[in-house]
Amino acid sequence: MNPPAAAPDFLIAAGWEGAEIRPLAGDASFRRYFRVVDHDRSAVLMDAPPPHEDPRPFIAIARWLSERGFAAPRILHEDLANGLVLIEDFGDARMRETVEAAPESELRLYEAAVDLLVRLGGHSAADIRAYTLAEYQREAGLLAEWYCPAVGLDVDAQAYAQAWDEVLAPVLAGHTPVTVLRDYHVENIMLIEGSENLGLLDFQDALQGHPAYDLVSLLQDARRDVPLALETAMLDRYKRITGEGDAFDVAYHVLGAQRNAKIVGIFTRLWKRDGKPRYAGLCPRVWTYLERDLAHPALKPVADWFDANVPSEMRGDPMTIAGA
Repeated sequence: MNPPAAAPDFLIAAGWEGAEIRPLAGDASFRRYFRVVDHDRSAVLMDAPPPHEDPRPFIAIARWLSERGFAAPRILHEDLANGLVLIEDFGDARMRETVEAAPESELRLYEAAVDLLVRLGGHSAADIRAYTLAEYQREAGLLAEWYCPAVGLDVDAQAYAQAWDEVLAPVLAGHTPVTVLRDYHVENIMLIEGSENLGLLDFQDALQGHPAYDLVSLLQDARRDVPLALETAMLDRYKRITGEGDAFDVAYHVLGAQRNAKIVGIFTRLWKRDGKPRYAGLCPRVWTYLERDLAHPALKPVADWFDANVPSEMRGDPMTIAGA
């Protein structure tokens, strides 16, 4: 977590000469984050090195969200050639740690997070790419591409894709697209001091898609156990406010299964290809959510494929199952 070589000159140009640069966080991508401290002010330095990363989508969506009253970090300075962006510092109060330290806040904060998605869905989608069937298929295919070989399974990939076509196509045909942030969960939601607005992070991959997707991201969280009773109550809350009905339930579980299959694949890839074994240990939780979604009648073609190709004892931590 050494700062990028271009950081000192970048900070001088931004008006932060002499500021201290402190490691803040890395994530599952090539992006890294640093806190920049100058006396009584602070900001966050995003290092999104090209060609691996492109900060322009983050900047565009941040401005789109801010213009509509959502709390996305203000862009203070940018250097696209070096992939450096100085953004507003929302502090350290993430929703995850807040809920864990004060369990009595869980219901209130999840209600606020759900209500934010209701507001987001009330706006016409941003001018960004659509979340297409091909993209959903590519993502779901990561499970067959990475997880199954990692645990020694030779599966029918063609039948897998056909099953997903069968369940996804009706869902995607029956909704008006909204801006889908795609990684909306308690580690990307900030509590901002002095504001009722929840702070948003990690939205650079946003697409036009189904409103159920971000709700699944929140309520079937790969990094935190969300109690089934809370998931059910928040799904009901969203439907009650928006007037959505049974079709939304179907979409929620179909997109939940798709997202969870994708995450199992991505977390396995992070272990196998990128040398980040801690992600493999998150897979059992994701399998729990996936199996919960597969139990919905709308997922029968996909559930049948899993029953035929992935035995129950092979669903879990790929590193443990593989004996690595």
